[in-house]
Amino acid sequence: MNPIAWSGNLFRVTRRFFIRETETFLTNPVIKCCLIILGCALLAVIVIVPLDFYEQIVFSLFCIVTAICIRKSSRSRLAIIMLIVLSVSASLRYMYWRFSSTLDFQNLEDILLGWGLVLAELYSLCVLLLGYVQTAWPLHRKPVPLPADSREWPVVDIFIPTYNESLSVVRQTVFAAMSLDWPPDKLRIHVLDDGRREEFRLFCQEAGAGYITRDNNKHAKAGNLNEALKVTDGEYVAIFDCDHIPTRSFLQVCMGWFLKDPKLAMLQTPHHFFSADPFEKNLKTFRKVPNEGELFYGLVQDGNDLWNATFFCGSCAVIRRKPLLEIGGIAVETVTEDAHTALKLSRRGYNTAYLSIPQAAGLATESLSGHVGQRIRWARGMGQIFRVDNPLIGRGLSLGQRLCYLNAMLHFFYGFPRLVFLTAPLAYLLFGVHIFEASASMIFVYALPHILLANLTNSTIQGKFRHSFWNEVYETVLAWYILLPVVFAVINPKFGKFNVTAKGGVIDQEYYDWKMARPYIVLLLLNLAGLIAGVTAIAMGHGSTSTILINLIWVIYNIIITSASADVANEARQLRTAARVSAVFPATVMLPNGKTIVCTTSDFSQNGVGLNMPTRFDLAVGSHVNVSIFRGEEEGTFPAVVLSNGAVSGFEFKNLSIDQQMKLAQVTFARADTWASSWGEGKVDAPLSSLKEVTTIGLLNMGRLLKSLFLYPHALLRARRNTLLTDKESR
Repeated sequence: MNPIAWSGNLFRVTRRFFIRETETFLTNPVIKCCLIILGCALLAVIVIVPLDFYEQIVFSLFCIVTAICIRKSSRSRLAIIMLIVLSVSASLRYMYWRFSSTLDFQNLEDILLGWGLVLAELYSLCVLLLGYVQTAWPLHRKPVPLPADSREWPVVDIFIPTYNESLSVVRQTVFAAMSLDWPPDKLRIHVLDDGRREEFRLFCQEAGAGYITRDNNKHAKAGNLNEALKVTDGEYVAIFDCDHIPTRSFLQVCMGWFLKDPKLAMLQTPHHFFSADPFEKNLKTFRKVPNEGELFYGLVQDGNDLWNATFFCGSCAVIRRKPLLEIGGIAVETVTEDAHTALKLSRRGYNTAYLSIPQAAGLATESLSGHVGQRIRWARGMGQIFRVDNPLIGRGLSLGQRLCYLNAMLHFFYGFPRLVFLTAPLAYLLFGVHIFEASASMIFVYALPHILLANLTNSTIQGKFRHSFWNEVYETVLAWYILLPVVFAVINPKFGKFNVTAKGGVIDQEYYDWKMARPYIVLLLLNLAGLIAGVTAIAMGHGSTSTILINLIWVIYNIIITSASADVANEARQLRTAARVSAVFPATVMLPNGKTIVCTTSDFSQNGVGLNMPTRFDLAVGSHVNVSIFRGEEEGTFPAVVLSNGAVSGFEFKNLSIDQQMKLAQVTFARADTWASSWGEGKVDAPLSSLKEVTTIGLLNMGRLLKSLFLYPHALLRARRNTLLTDKESR
């Protein structure tokens, strides 16, 4: 045998033997327990060992430099675990130092404000550690093929609940659901109309979909779904919010896992949005910066799946009917009926699953006020679950499931900690209150590795689905509004009522929502006052310069974040009732004279399409044409009117029949590749670039706000003068 080949075979055999023996060694319960005890002991030594100032500097530099080298050399799962170990070590060491060396407060003000900051930091540490548990090792589940014989496929009921949404919003979802690639005799579409509207009944009758109503609206969406469960009998139920349009492949992608795992009760897919939410629209970051929900659906749910703790999110999911009926149907005790339902299923010993493949897409909230209202409901619901069905207590849950649910609920308690962090430096700069009983140098060498390593580790883990510093903006916008609802929900779970999130609206003109922005403006002005006070104190030689400088850096950061948050209230115009989706598909245009133009789509909506046209063609605006859009060998042809002429010409569909509307859904929104091809393919996070983006938005908005505040009195005087002149002329 060739010596090189022989040595190569020997290496492979030795490697396989080593891996097999290592796995056997590590899976031994006694060995595993000993390793855990040893690891905890080593971590405890790292956390509590006393170090002087210079030794702590060496420890901090070692951790930071090691983390940077690991991040640059690899982003493998092992590298991420190493980063988490470094981050946890630095963070626990910082918190141990906080409790052991910085709480010697001298008066009541110091005690109250100092302990307020410590509790906020302790909350943040708990969320950080639980977040690492959730996201360190995402499962990345893949679809399971269905049996080749479709006669073995089960019967599925599709539920599309609606209350006050317009028919134009619901129509595409119904058409796409009716186009699912599933045996027609095993697919039943039901519109659940809690608005009891005649036009919906007539539409369902014309389209061939089922129509279910009830004579009351008890328990809102949960009650609507439960009523439909009583009058249907499919083995499985797929649920879509009325604005979430499924792709044709939805059931074929999802159902294989149910046939493989008899104990699987629920499978969730991502909530993907083809329209911009208020952050993306008002800050102009759509498809440039991951939105608020992408971290949850792109990473957290995948991490939950490892622990068999996937959350049901109310839409884009399939549930097995039998276990759902065992727990009494969709949960009605809280306003987050979806997550509570999954918790109940897990307590019964059923499995849950997550497929990180977008198989539906919907409309995001249009306005900041609507977005905030939706998050208030989520926060209140999680507070209710925390009180009435706390995952830490009760039977049926594994430790991993308890921790995943706990972190989801703790997340919505961030209102108080966020407001504390946004105001903490003002205690010293404005009132001279010492919330840290430690020197500035010691604060620096302990806090810096904690903050840097946490941000570096999270950036590495979350890079595709959350950019650094943007969570600060998201939480600042919502902190004031969710603080009281979540607290009241814990105190009184019956507080508040279910509110429906409006979709499909328009914003006629750009305006600044001063009412929604009021909390951010107040925080911004307070931090500006702190900045002025700190600079003045340094100029006049008052106080410790190093302490003032640390607080000034903190205040400047808070100014950037609060100013960027306030910019979200600058509502941009949104004149289209139907959002347009950018996509390139083969298309043709047939002119009245019989000529055909070969082109591609630029974007589409349910009302029209934009086409990339050859430069040699000149279309008359207002002329009637036929537009064809292709999906493989499948073609959909639609009558249209030319709205605009150019390199990208606009066309509006006219007088489409029911069959044509269904075909339009099949070749556009319901295409299997419409959403999945771009999922998780955005720009990976670069912390310094993200900081620059947020800072730029914050500074630009500050200039606009100062200009508005300067012009506001003049505008009031001008309006008053015009009113007086009008009154005088009317006399």
